Amino acid sequence: MHIFQLVGIGLTATVFATILRPHSPQFATLISIFAGAVLLWMVVHSLTGVVQELQGMATDAKISQTFLATVLKIIGIAYIVEFAAQVARDAGESALGGRIELAGKVGIVVLALPIFTDVVQTIVHLLP
Repeated sequence: MHIFQLVGIGLTATVFATILRPHSPQFATLISIFAGAVLLWMVVHSLTGVVQELQGMATDAKISQTFLATVLKIIGIAYIVEFAAQVARDAGESALGGRIELAGKVGIVVLALPIFTDVVQTIVHLLP
């Protein structure tokens, strides 16, 4: 991942959106959404090596791949929800942004429930 490319895209989109906002707020919002989506795609694309490395480490440590997959899904939900909520806020819909964040938090709890259940069962089995 080239940080200068990411920063360049972000700053260029910011300048265009700032210039267009007084004349055409719809296009400024579209530019912001498009630039954000491109940046998100670039970052996610560059994380494939990190995910492969984490899978290798989990295998070496004898950690369940299901556990690792769940943690990666939770991290993905957190980033995607944050992105969507910020887009909603940029469009002037702060209440919608809050509801998007709430939906993401519920999704995270649902995904984390099996891990929480396993931890509780392990603790119960350790108690006399």
